Amino acid sequence: MKLARCVVHSNDVIAYEDLRIKNLVKNHCLAKSINDAAWYQFREWIEYFGIKFGKITIAVRPQYTSQNCSQCGEIVTKSLSTRTHSCSCGCVLDRDENAAINILKKGLSTVGHTGAKVWGENASTLMEVILSKQVVSMNQKSTRQ
Repeated sequence: MKLARCVVHSNDVIAYEDLRIKNLVKNHCLAKSINDAAWYQFREWIEYFGIKFGKITIAVRPQYTSQNCSQCGEIVTKSLSTRTHSCSCGCVLDRDENAAINILKKGLSTVGHTGAKVWGENASTLMEVILSKQVVSMNQKSTRQ
């Protein structure tokens, strides 16, 4: 609960994968870790605090978030054990960092469109300001790498 509150309080927009926890725990190798980590409860707290603090939380479909290159969009297939994303365009990132960039991009691009699950009292009015700040921040970060 404290971590979820801190995440929401320190960000204007929180985009996360809309994972089906029930399906993930069917994999006996991952089930204990997923249940121990209380992923579903964490997500519930993120959404709760998003509403409470007037922040925007966005559930993003998880398809291809770790496979797509966050720089050029090309699909780079990899197994779960492959931890580094390496694309022919020259983009080399940690697999999770690549996925996080893709999740944020998907989240920001779906706000205001049908099908996006967005929470937050001022979601539509805050988006113009937040989008411009987030895109500038992401562009500055990608040019430094």
